[in-house]
Amino acid sequence: MKVLGIETSCDETAAAVVEDGRKLISNVVNSQIDIHAVYGGVVPEVAARSHIEVVNAVVREAVKGAEGWEEIDAIAVTYRPGLLGSLLVGTLAARTYAALKKKPLYLVDHIEGHIYANFIEDERGLAAPEFPLLALVVSGGHTQLILMRGHGDFEIIGTTRDDAVGEVFDKVAKMIGLPYPGGPAIGKAALSGDRGKFKLPKPKVDKPYDFSFSGLKTAVLRAVQKEVGVGIDFPSGGLAERLSEEQVWDFAASFEKTAVGYLVDKLCAAYEEFAPKSVVIAGGVSANRYLREEITRRLPCSVDYAVMELCTDNAAMIASAGYFHVLNGSPCDPYEVEIG
Repeated sequence: MKVLGIETSCDETAAAVVEDGRKLISNVVNSQIDIHAVYGGVVPEVAARSHIEVVNAVVREAVKGAEGWEEIDAIAVTYRPGLLGSLLVGTLAARTYAALKKKPLYLVDHIEGHIYANFIEDERGLAAPEFPLLALVVSGGHTQLILMRGHGDFEIIGTTRDDAVGEVFDKVAKMIGLPYPGGPAIGKAALSGDRGKFKLPKPKVDKPYDFSFSGLKTAVLRAVQKEVGVGIDFPSGGLAERLSEEQVWDFAASFEKTAVGYLVDKLCAAYEEFAPKSVVIAGGVSANRYLREEITRRLPCSVDYAVMELCTDNAAMIASAGYFHVLNGSPCDPYEVEIG
């Protein structure tokens, strides 16, 4: 069974075809990173307009790679969470194609999709993750620990109270003068820095598997202000020009160590309590090299990661999840889809 996936939840316009939830047939991603880099972050209105401009071309290319619409058995689309304008473009495209091509339509949660990126086969030939499965989902918009006991059976055991970890990577990067997106930029700069140079606090919350990153972001701001000798009323936008290259490296390394350590602490604690058969790391931040190293070092089991190109937003993960919706659920009416 071949499922066409469509993903437009943020700043990637993507379409892909996956067979039986595992075999990648085609995968097309149009990224808006260069557009939003000018602003230092994603601008929702700009993202939505860009999706409108390219979504049909992206879908056509993905379907062509699967040898035409007659090969497509179903359509899956991201309907939540995400930027409402962006989601509207993708769901409208999916609804239209479902109606015109007479294909059943299935709605997929974006976070669910990130987990299913780990089910797609690659050159490593790995088996699919086993249930019960523990997933750490880390991206620009999400930070969650999810216990999955079977297809469609999800329990969110921990979530961020405020900022997502990827968002904080972006904001800290901007603060110290590194480019957008912040995750790769901080990861690269941290390789030259001293991870123990600046002592930053790990936030505390009352629920054992919840996260909070706003305090860590503020702690970095205060540390940078102190380092360059200005008061707490000095604007964050003027700090980068006062930092030396070595200071930038050290702040990147110290922040990355603290943020990653915080994530791994929670993951290890959840692993001890729930004893899952599989652990998967999903979302854009799962591509972070230091995060992977620390998880490997501290977690007493093997961990599944999607290939790098499927860590960030893509439609292959939506198509994979969609396949299991086909097996276990009912299609939706393309004329009655709600987003958000």
